[in-house]
Amino acid sequence: MSIYENLTQLGAKTPLPETPEKASIEKVENPQKDVQYCVRFSAPEFTSLCPLTGAPDFAHLVIDYVPADWLVESKSLKLFLGSFRNHGAFHEDCTISIARRLIDEINPAWLRIGGYWYPRGGIPIDIFYQTGEAPKGVWVPTQGVENYKGRG
Repeated sequence: MSIYENLTQLGAKTPLPETPEKASIEKVENPQKDVQYCVRFSAPEFTSLCPLTGAPDFAHLVIDYVPADWLVESKSLKLFLGSFRNHGAFHEDCTISIARRLIDEINPAWLRIGGYWYPRGGIPIDIFYQTGEAPKGVWVPTQGVENYKGRG
């Protein structure tokens, strides 16, 4: 039995989910469970909507996690993140909701997310969350996203 046989989205034409709640995050058994390592997903073109004005908001998300039993299947993560395009929520809610959903789905040994939001009303808002200290001995690089500098 292959660890990949239960995937339904990878390799198939899969429409963008209407909402984050309707998105299916698929997981794969971690074939390297005996090693602690860091996985990074970067989403430099994340979008959502302001819940009051409906105006688009843009962010660069960086998600780092140390897997335990499960890995996130990347296409399903892409579709989940894409489902926020028509979702109205404040930056804080979007960022933390993504982290909580991933924690619920894959129960990682550790997870952190950096939400680097582009300015709204001239003020960039950055949101950071992690589940605790990274496991000792795991190389976790800095997220490396520059602070917003505007035109300067």
